[in-house]
Amino acid sequence: MKFSRQTTLRSHATVTGVGVHSGLPVSLTIGPAPVNAGLIFVRTGLDEADREVPAVVASVTATDFQTVLGDREGPLVSTSEHILAALRGMGVDNAIIEVDGPEVPIMDGSAAAFVAAIDQAGIVTQSASRRFIQILKPVQVAMGDSFGELRPHAGGFRVEVEIDFTTPAIGRQNYSLDLNPESFRREVSRARTFGFMSDTARLWSAGFALGASFENSVVFDDDRLLNPEGLRYSDECVRHKVLDAIGDLTLAGLPLLGAYRSVRPGHKLNHAVLTALLADRSAWRVVEAEPARRPRGYVEAGVGMVGSLIAPAFGPDVS
Repeated sequence: MKFSRQTTLRSHATVTGVGVHSGLPVSLTIGPAPVNAGLIFVRTGLDEADREVPAVVASVTATDFQTVLGDREGPLVSTSEHILAALRGMGVDNAIIEVDGPEVPIMDGSAAAFVAAIDQAGIVTQSASRRFIQILKPVQVAMGDSFGELRPHAGGFRVEVEIDFTTPAIGRQNYSLDLNPESFRREVSRARTFGFMSDTARLWSAGFALGASFENSVVFDDDRLLNPEGLRYSDECVRHKVLDAIGDLTLAGLPLLGAYRSVRPGHKLNHAVLTALLADRSAWRVVEAEPARRPRGYVEAGVGMVGSLIAPAFGPDVS
């Protein structure tokens, strides 16, 4: 593992598509942001002035089938989890995310298009050291038959997910990922969202999945997969749950140093565990990595990890 400075994007990149729930066309542009800015959504295309919302847990307004961010005036950006997962997974600390509609475009149901946009924009290092939230003790949340836990972990950030569906085509699946840009790109970035044909009428009547299709979702009907192209991974469903968890936990505001384990997770559980962690001021602290010296002109993509020489920046007992 190695030290690193904060990162941002070199230039802008734009993707266009439709919202999986709204069915509306939308354009999303990612671009550079200054040090310590974090990830900020800017909702454009409104009758009034553009509105900003930081990608932090306090901005969450809903977690039904998606993670929705907003402010005191109401929701602004829905389905934020895939673009957030891509930015965190690829090691981008600071970025502006402009969205001209009410929902982030679903693209192909995965984070692959957002990874490609990040590649197009490029990643550059900045002058400030990267900061992390280090988990100091386990925090657990149980919701019915679902369970989530954040716990200390010495090796960066790790995600462990188990799902269990009665549908034989999915069944019980487990997947663990030690997060870094290479593992994110290779192992989970292409895993698509999934659902069941039997739920379609209920979702439509509730105003969800209006833009869902075989082009942006993996669809199951009873005991079989309906997508003619098949799966991208044999365990694509659990890998997508890992992708969702990375995106939802990005709302900590800083990269996490710890491990997240969840059983039968969803956006609501991910949000509840993160909220429980941040509410317990004895369970975490912010630490700062002292960057190693690099040759003149060296540019390093974010790695999302630090080594052993971590200095506390602030925490529960530090003003």
